[in-house]
Amino acid sequence: MSDCLFCKIVAGEIPCGKVYEDDEVLAFHDIHPFARVHFLIIPKAHVASLADCTTGHGMLLGKMLLLAPRLAREQGLDAGFKTLINTGRGGGQEVFHIHIHVFGGGDPVKRS
Repeated sequence: MSDCLFCKIVAGEIPCGKVYEDDEVLAFHDIHPFARVHFLIIPKAHVASLADCTTGHGMLLGKMLLLAPRLAREQGLDAGFKTLINTGRGGGQEVFHIHIHVFGGGDPVKRS
């Protein structure tokens, strides 16, 4: 999708603070963090939202969810973390490319 922000990140057109990447998914730091550690896990293939997923997306969704605790630990969230998937405008979704927020570790660090 040429107008999708996350598709542009996947394509390398927009830089990101990469946390993880493989053939199917990309994880990167959120530019507006909710917490000290806050990153997103996205599929490289465009899927607008969780509401658009089918049983055919099951393995990809499972991979993304299972990746969350591993990456959270690698980012220093040994004591725990939160996950969030906003779905649709009514659910607070702003970028219409499915993504899992993973965050924790207290308030975000103020950057100047």
